[in-house]
Amino acid sequence: MSNAVLYVITVLIWGSTWFAIEFQLGVVEPEVSIVYRYGGASILLFGWAWFKGLPLRFDLRAHGWFVVLGLFLFCLNYIMAYRAQIYITSAMSAIAFSTIVWMNILLARVMFGVRPGGRVLVGAAIGILGIVVLFAPRVGQLSWSDEVLFGSMLAVSGAFAASFGNMASQKSQKLHLPIIQSNAWGMFYGALLTSGVCLIEGHSFAFEMTASYVISLAYLMVFGSIVAFGAYLTLLGRIGAHKAGYAMVMFPVVALVLSILFEGLQLDLPIIIGTALVLAGNVFVLAGRRQVAPIAPPAGPATVSSSD
Repeated sequence: MSNAVLYVITVLIWGSTWFAIEFQLGVVEPEVSIVYRYGGASILLFGWAWFKGLPLRFDLRAHGWFVVLGLFLFCLNYIMAYRAQIYITSAMSAIAFSTIVWMNILLARVMFGVRPGGRVLVGAAIGILGIVVLFAPRVGQLSWSDEVLFGSMLAVSGAFAASFGNMASQKSQKLHLPIIQSNAWGMFYGALLTSGVCLIEGHSFAFEMTASYVISLAYLMVFGSIVAFGAYLTLLGRIGAHKAGYAMVMFPVVALVLSILFEGLQLDLPIIIGTALVLAGNVFVLAGRRQVAPIAPPAGPATVSSSD
């Protein structure tokens, strides 16, 4: 599958998950919903791997990487993201989470010595400017109360956790750990760690038997977790976190389109200008990038080499 197709899949699905998450907030505690989401997703991925005959046994060092992926990508990231949307709007969450572009650039530089290049920096700046133009009129209607500030800090912290998870995923792929099995184990450990959080906080494992909750959970489990993460982490391994992370600037545009279609949002000048800036930044980054050779698949059951 080409990088362009992987990118479109990531943007379209993750852009729609913000809308789906709204249906998860209410009766069931956010952490419990995350356990259902990634516990179910891991079972489906393990089943698929077994059906395809993919190896599922790895050494302890590989499982160490899976735990790191689970902690940052499938536990802390989503606990803070779900909790943030209790206090702030999805627009504020989208703005806060788009900072992952800069976090990916900085962490890739610090951890891997990757120089992002002028086009990436300028394109990301144009995209983030577009996000600001898109949502500034709506953000301007909010007062920076304690709840808004707390929710924004949660969203930014979630973005940082996700960015650190991106670095871990990029490293694990360089060690030839396969995407499907890494995601299956990572989601399993993420659900396990989140279950621990639920027990510590005293949350009951309730379930909301309503169509909106069940359908949104199924969508988040299959598409938002399995399909989108598989596409994004594959893309990340091919072109690097600083470029793949630009999808995080694009998905608020998808969320905006969904709001226009289903929530009656009216088009105005900031929406048109902001969308144009985000798309321009996207083209600027991707059109000028050099192709990076994809990571070769392992010849057999993947383990982490002791030389790394």
